Amino acid sequence: MSPPEKPSLGGLPQALGAYFLWTLYPLYFALLRAVSAFEVVAWRMLFTLPFCAVMIALLRQGAELRAVLRNPRMLGALGLSGVLIGTNWLIYVISVTHGHILAASLGYYINPLVSVLAGAVFLHERLSRLRIVALVLAAVGVVLLARDALPTLWISLTLAFSFAAYGLIRKLVPVSALTGLTVETLVLLAPALGMLAWCATSPAGLGMGKSVTVSVALACAGVVTAVPLILFAAAARRLDLSVLGFLQFITPTGLFLMGLALFHETLRPVQLMCFLFIWTAMIVFCWDLYLQRNRAARG
Repeated sequence: MSPPEKPSLGGLPQALGAYFLWTLYPLYFALLRAVSAFEVVAWRMLFTLPFCAVMIALLRQGAELRAVLRNPRMLGALGLSGVLIGTNWLIYVISVTHGHILAASLGYYINPLVSVLAGAVFLHERLSRLRIVALVLAAVGVVLLARDALPTLWISLTLAFSFAAYGLIRKLVPVSALTGLTVETLVLLAPALGMLAWCATSPAGLGMGKSVTVSVALACAGVVTAVPLILFAAAARRLDLSVLGFLQFITPTGLFLMGLALFHETLRPVQLMCFLFIWTAMIVFCWDLYLQRNRAARG
C-alpha cells in the first residue's frame, strides 16, 4: 500500500470513458435475460482473465504481475478488491434480471456520496464549502428516491458500499490498472468455476451454446468487463476520490435517460425532483472545480 498519485485532473478522460461504457451495460445485459445471473457473472470472471493475460503480454507487464504475486500484502489487498467487485457484479446482475432496476440505479446514486465521504475520512481530502453544498444537494435527491425503494434498499446499499470500497482500495494499491485487474480475476477464478459447475447441474443447464447470440455475448464478457474497469482503476490513481465519486452520477443518470428514450419508462415526479437536486449538485461541483483550476493557474 502506498499514497495515491498526486491529485490532478489527468485521470478525467479515463473516468469519463469508464462511466460512459457502464451506461451502456443494460443494452448488453438485455441480450442475456435468458441466462442465470450466476452464470453471467461466472463467465465475466472467466473471460476477463484471458483478456487481461493477453494485454499483460502485449504491454510487457509480466514483471510487475510476478512482483505483485510475490507480495503478500498487495496480493491480500487485491484479493479483497476482487471479492468486492465480484460481489458488486453478482448483486447488480441479480437486481437487473429480477426487475429491481430502480434499486440498482439507486445504488449507483448512493455510491458517489459514499466515495466522497470515504475520500474525506480515509484520505483526508479537503471538502470546500461548495463541495459540501453539492454533497448535501445530492444527498437530498438520493433520499427522495430512496423513499420509493425501502424493500430493496439492501441491494442499493450493497452496490454502493462494495464499489466505493473497491475504488478506495484501487486508489491506495500501487499497481497498474491492468495488473491489478489480472490479480483480481485470478482470485475470482475458483468461485467462477464453482458457479458454472452449479449452473450446469441445474434443470435449466448452461446458457452458453444454446444460441449464437447468447454465446457471442457471453464470450465478449471479458472485454466488456475489463475495459471500463481498467479505465476506472487508472482514473482512481490520478483523481481525488471526491471528484471520481461525483463524476459517477453520470452512469445512473445515463441509465435513467436510456430508460426513458429506449425502454419507454414513465418519469415520476419524485424522480424528476431527484434529478433536479443531483444536477444542481453537479453544476455546483463543476463550478468549484473551475474555481480551483483558476486558483491553481494564478498560483
